[in-house]
Amino acid sequence: METNALAENKTIHTQYFQTPYGELVLGAYEGRLCLCDWRYRKMRFSIDKRICSKLGASMVSGNDPVLETAMLQLTEYFEGKRTTFYLPLLFAGTPFQEEVWSALMDVPFGNTTSYLALARKLGNEGAVRAVAAANGANAIAIIVPCHRVVGSDGALVGYAGGTRVKSQLLKLEAQQAFPGQLELFEEEGTTLV
Repeated sequence: METNALAENKTIHTQYFQTPYGELVLGAYEGRLCLCDWRYRKMRFSIDKRICSKLGASMVSGNDPVLETAMLQLTEYFEGKRTTFYLPLLFAGTPFQEEVWSALMDVPFGNTTSYLALARKLGNEGAVRAVAAANGANAIAIIVPCHRVVGSDGALVGYAGGTRVKSQLLKLEAQQAFPGQLELFEEEGTTLV
């Protein structure tokens, strides 16, 4: 975890959380969740550094009521009992990144969108690459559902947890959102994700 000697008095409490698809690192700052990200992603150091810098805080292993609530809701999500998260969030990025992350929150459970569609929603069709980069910089995985963004052709492209995990998350959601339909596609030799 990143520590910052200049931010001695401000603390981001962190905990690791094992999921069926890999380990997450969760972080809470002043009563809001600012981190829920795959522990072993390639950008781990730069993401943590950005959050600490933006909040002027250091990361310290510890407990927080927001972390407990996040772990409970994530467990329910993975068990197929939750489709919506109710957590106070704190984004730590540029204004553009935060705009993209807010737009991701509007992608319905069990559905996908493309980077192009997301750029259009933000009113800038030419910003597809910038939208993709902001999507990749998301530090609140699953809750801010960047896994629901696919290529314009429907291909599973880039994901911090890996494309295998992305596929598993989309399948988990499809099974809940469209019960019985996934099996029909699999019987015909086609998969939804």
